[in-house]
Amino acid sequence: MAFRDRASAHAALDEMYRRMGAADRCEVFISLLEHGAAAKALDRSFAAAPDGALTGMILAVKDNIDVEGFATTAACPGFPRTGRPDAAAVAALRREGATIIGKTNLDQFATGLVGTRSPYGAVRDSRRPDRISGGSSSGSAVSVAMGFVDASLGTDTAGSGRVPAGLQGIIGVKATVGAVSNEGVVPACASYDCVTVFAESAAIAGKIMGIMSRTGSRDWPADLKCAAPDRPIVGIPAELPGLSESWAAGFARAVAALRANGADVRKIDLAPSIAAAKMLYESPIVSERAEAVGEFVGVAPATGTAQEGTGYEADAIAGLDPTVAGIVRAAGRFSATDVLAARRELDRRRRTAMAEWEGVDVVMVPTAPFHPTIAEVQADPIDVNARMGTYTNFCNLFDLCAVSVPAGEVAEDDGSSAQFGVTLLGRAFRDGVVADVAALVGGPVDGDEHGGSANWVIGRAPEMGMLPLVVFGAHLRGQPLNSELTGLGAAFVGDVSTAPTYRLLALATQPPKPGLTRVGGEGVAGSRIAGEEWIMSPAALGTFLAHLPEPMALGAVELSDGRWVTGFTCQPDAVMGAPDISRFGGWRNYLQSK
Repeated sequence: MAFRDRASAHAALDEMYRRMGAADRCEVFISLLEHGAAAKALDRSFAAAPDGALTGMILAVKDNIDVEGFATTAACPGFPRTGRPDAAAVAALRREGATIIGKTNLDQFATGLVGTRSPYGAVRDSRRPDRISGGSSSGSAVSVAMGFVDASLGTDTAGSGRVPAGLQGIIGVKATVGAVSNEGVVPACASYDCVTVFAESAAIAGKIMGIMSRTGSRDWPADLKCAAPDRPIVGIPAELPGLSESWAAGFARAVAALRANGADVRKIDLAPSIAAAKMLYESPIVSERAEAVGEFVGVAPATGTAQEGTGYEADAIAGLDPTVAGIVRAAGRFSATDVLAARRELDRRRRTAMAEWEGVDVVMVPTAPFHPTIAEVQADPIDVNARMGTYTNFCNLFDLCAVSVPAGEVAEDDGSSAQFGVTLLGRAFRDGVVADVAALVGGPVDGDEHGGSANWVIGRAPEMGMLPLVVFGAHLRGQPLNSELTGLGAAFVGDVSTAPTYRLLALATQPPKPGLTRVGGEGVAGSRIAGEEWIMSPAALGTFLAHLPEPMALGAVELSDGRWVTGFTCQPDAVMGAPDISRFGGWRNYLQSK
């Protein structure tokens, strides 16, 4: 089903262009279709994919990601590459009907967390124009926050898909490294780059991420946890370096919200993670930035010096930002042996840091420690940028997934209020767990008016080799054995019912549970029995089966939609003499009748 019908999509597009015209934020986009051209592009999307999951959705894309029909500048006027096909992630979205209307501004070559390092202009905060937007995906975040598009794509290496989300009060989703293809993306540090999503709604972001993840290069594990447990354990930093009193109070409110919505909270030492994060820019690992664009910037390999013919005049002609050019050129001074040694040191630091995460499902941190003014960044561009990455730089180095979510507002010294965000972090491939816990910051969220879910892994689970399981009694949600499913990372898919060929009988067990049996023989009446469908990894299903108590068994169950799905049945001798409760249509109805 389309995201919007044609009429409402055109109405939304008209409103977006009205907002752009009224806002006078020319720095947000590097290239933007004229209103009429955007309307024609929208019509083409409806013609190509009338029933696409994203048909009627209007997107912007960070200008370091290739989009057919647009130049890719990476915020450097002398760099443009033209005539390129859609990046893999963009192509996946277009196949589902998404309409792309423009390319957004960024910190040049995705090098920065501030959003000011661009010859196309510093991208200003959506509410307080004297403040930074956050970067490097600056224009992408602001375009969503100001209602210019439904959602946008960014990239994330050091936090570029999270910091601007936190400062702009929107959702930012950064999946496991490699979960989305980087084909067609100008690299920053290729080993750690990720294509990300910004949206006002977690469900819209999840819909987009689920589609883009079809392009990923990594195999998902057989013991994948699709969802968070009923009562997740969330690690929080024992100390909060860089936060003012009011920002720390904002984090405390987010912690309280987690507790109120069913999470257990445990303090951990985040210092080893923060220390390791400095390696992204302060160790030979940064040399990947020289490898990515050093030839264009004019880096002499292994020296980090500008090649002959470069200099301030040449930089100005090429449109190079001086701070970015300095970082890239300095990154070229390391040798291959330096890089190998740094990677070994990073592995050691990662093991030390991740030992602090043992026993927790996810970790919650502030997305950014403060919200500086543009003037503060201009006065000290390196130090302010480094401080912005306090809670983000280690994420991709450690192969983590992350979701940044809004967490209210905090007071500033000048009397204004800043939008405050927190980020939920999880180990690789725990994207579904992180999405579920992130929803608890603002209260449990199952979906939105467009039918999406924040937990995008559930929609992809069948493609990842996950297996369905149907339950009819004590393993239903809210029942005493449901934790046996959620503890293994199983995810709820939806309500189901059997074909009208079953009986449900009340067994004399502790805790009470029913037995489901298929009716045999002609003329024997059966019933439709209500149940639930869950999805879980093969490893989890094997563990579940190994601990299945007598007299329960797993077998094929025919559902009302014609599918045969693994589900709970019962050994025949166990139901002899058991009361037939089929007339109630399901276990919950039976319990309510007692």
